[in-house]
Amino acid sequence: MSRKIYVNGEILEEKDAKISVFDRGFLYGDGIFEGIRAYNGRVFKLDEHIKRLYQSAKTIMLEIPMGKDGMKETILQTIRANELNDAYIRVIVSRGVGDLGLDPRKCGKASVVVIASEISLYDPELYNEGLSVVTVPTRRNGAEMVNPRIKSLNYLNNIMARIEANMVGAPEAIFLNDAGYVAECTGDNIFIIEGNDLLTPPRTAGILKGIKRGVVIELSEEMGFNVKEELFTRHDLFNADECFLTGTAAEVIPVVKVDGRVINDGKPGKKTAALIERFREVTKTTGVPIY
Repeated sequence: MSRKIYVNGEILEEKDAKISVFDRGFLYGDGIFEGIRAYNGRVFKLDEHIKRLYQSAKTIMLEIPMGKDGMKETILQTIRANELNDAYIRVIVSRGVGDLGLDPRKCGKASVVVIASEISLYDPELYNEGLSVVTVPTRRNGAEMVNPRIKSLNYLNNIMARIEANMVGAPEAIFLNDAGYVAECTGDNIFIIEGNDLLTPPRTAGILKGIKRGVVIELSEEMGFNVKEELFTRHDLFNADECFLTGTAAEVIPVVKVDGRVINDGKPGKKTAALIERFREVTKTTGVPIY
């Protein structure tokens, strides 16, 4: 079945869903996006994703041509049009059509595209076996550059790191920041477990404030973990009891090796497995109903 895509007020067949070659998102990566998941007929953390979308827009002075309630309904309409109960939703807002110059004042109305489809980022077996990941030479953008808190269409920093991971056959790459501390991965946030302490880099490390990161922090506190948002290094990664990643597409997935160093016994840890189970329970029962 052909996907149906929302483009600037219309829901179109995939073959008819087009934007101008003068769109700023295409020419300069001048725009923002969100990746959202739906499970069992409910959109998970929809309000939080919309809030982050509008925060990104405010920072880059991009006016989204609809309010938050209108955006929510547009997302739900797109999912319904594709008759999906479980979905990955991509919301893209660019500054719209302009000319070949850089001046954003030359642009008219912002462009809005919503895609609802399916996604499988990692092989299901890896959730039982764990990932082997690497750190890469490319460093994470600093807050004084293109702030990683902005979910920008310009993902070249992430793509360069992903290329470096591909070159050594790794499924994901870990960014360090300019000070050498662990920041995040190309598409995921990162956590380590030391005893009953759950550590994840703070926002000041140069990270996206992940929605699933926030969910895992809440669930971990409920489960009795001592959650700490603090800086740590590769040394801490290598010597952690457990390690895992979180992201909209990845959900929660264990890591068993970093830069050739085996994490603990080389198997996904029991505490990570418990978090994965609890996370999946929550996604099946909460969210904004689609139908």
